[in-house]
Order: sequence, then structure tokens, then C-alpha cells
Amino acid sequence: MNALIKAEFHRLTATRLWLWALVAALLLGGGLVGVMTAVGPENFSPPMPGLETREGVLSVIGMLGFTVFVPAALGTMAMTSEYRHRTATYTFLFAPQRWQVLTAKLVTYGVAGMVYGLVLTGSAAAGFFGALAARGVTPGVGTGTVLALLLRLAVTMAVYTLLGVAMGALIRNQIVALAVVIGYLYMGELILMMIPGVNLLYPLLPGGATASLTSFTYIADALADELATSPVSLLSPVGGGLLLAGYALVAAAVAVLVPMRRDVV
Repeated sequence: MNALIKAEFHRLTATRLWLWALVAALLLGGGLVGVMTAVGPENFSPPMPGLETREGVLSVIGMLGFTVFVPAALGTMAMTSEYRHRTATYTFLFAPQRWQVLTAKLVTYGVAGMVYGLVLTGSAAAGFFGALAARGVTPGVGTGTVLALLLRLAVTMAVYTLLGVAMGALIRNQIVALAVVIGYLYMGELILMMIPGVNLLYPLLPGGATASLTSFTYIADALADELATSPVSLLSPVGGGLLLAGYALVAAAVAVLVPMRRDVV
């Protein structure tokens, strides 16, 4: 197992994929949050609460939850690239116990997802506090609350990396798998939120659990206002975190079990 994990880390660092992923983390974290903070959410269209309020701070930082497609896509590509580049045969010949191969991938990309999340949130913290200092604005929440929220976001990125690995285990075709992952995150759950009655399931879906964990309710509230319906009640941050962890455990089991019952093509 140690040899397999070491081999996965060598495979990971031998490509430029994660170099570009870290560049994306810097741009999405420091760039996106820094620009939003400098502009001020009260100047958005539609306007959001200002950074002098708790809601404004949570909305600006919580926007990072919309970038989970990056670690999810990276996890998906980690698995599907084995089939796309025809290396799965050699990998499973080297390690016939497939559960060990998949476990090594989960460990490796779970760590990589956490590193991505820390770079993302670290740069976001720098952009957020830097822009606040430049504007001379006092945030509506304390520094400890902001850092705790950013840490929860970093963990969220690691979880979505594992979910991506599981999706790659289910769908071998890389393009199809990426389309399903990104389509679900940015269309599937939004469509469900627009259906009266069905939207009550949103808090129990991965997106709803993420919104609970990151305390980001802006989209759910905006849709409720647009559709003239009552806003759905999200779980507590602890409940959202536990539910998201449950999804990660199920995803890990899927990633390990499914390839064991398939022929390598």
C-alpha cells in the first residue's frame, strides 16, 4: 500500500495538471474574493448585504463553494485518465488487488484536494483582508469566524475531490464523467430547487450540505424570492458537514468496489 501511494504521488507530480490547479486556486481564491471584497457586495446586481454585516461576509466568502467543480473535476480525471490513456491494465497487473489501487488513489487525491483547498482559502484570506484594509472597512464578523469558515471550505474541496474519484470509477469515459459532474453541480440541483415540493430535498443533497457547511444561503434565498416560495431550511453547519462526510464515505466505497467487478478495457 505504501508503494502504491508513493507511486500515485509520483504520477500526480509528474503532470502539469496540479500545477494549473494550484494556479486556479490562487486566482479563484485571492482573485475572486479579493475583487468581490474590493468592489463591495452592496454594489452587485442584484445588491447583496455589505461587508459591515455578517450576511455580507458569509456571502462573499461562501461564493467559493461554487468552485467545487475544480477539485471534483480533478478527482474525476485522476480515475478516468487510467482508462483514457490505457494505463489501467498495467496498473492492475502491477497490483492485482484492485481495492488497494483505488484506496491509494483516494488517499493521494484526498491529500491533494486538501492542499488545493488550503491554497484556495489561504489566498482568499489574503485577498479578503487585504481588500478590507485598503477600503478601511470593518467586517461584520470576527477574524476567527472568517478563518473557521475558510477551513470548512478547504475540507469541502477535499471531499469533492473524493466524490470526483468515485464518479470516475462509475463512468470510465472522461468527457462524459466531467459533463455529468459539472452538469449536476451547476444545473441538476438548481433545477430541483425550482420544483415546488421537490426543492425540500435540497438540504439533503451534496449542494445543500455544502451550503450548510459554508453558511452560504444566498442562492437558495434568491430562488425562493424569484419563485415566491418559502426558503428551504438548510441543516446546521455541523449537520451539513456530517452529511457531506457521509457522501464522501459512500463515494469512497463506490470507488473501491465498482472497478473490482469490471474487466479492464
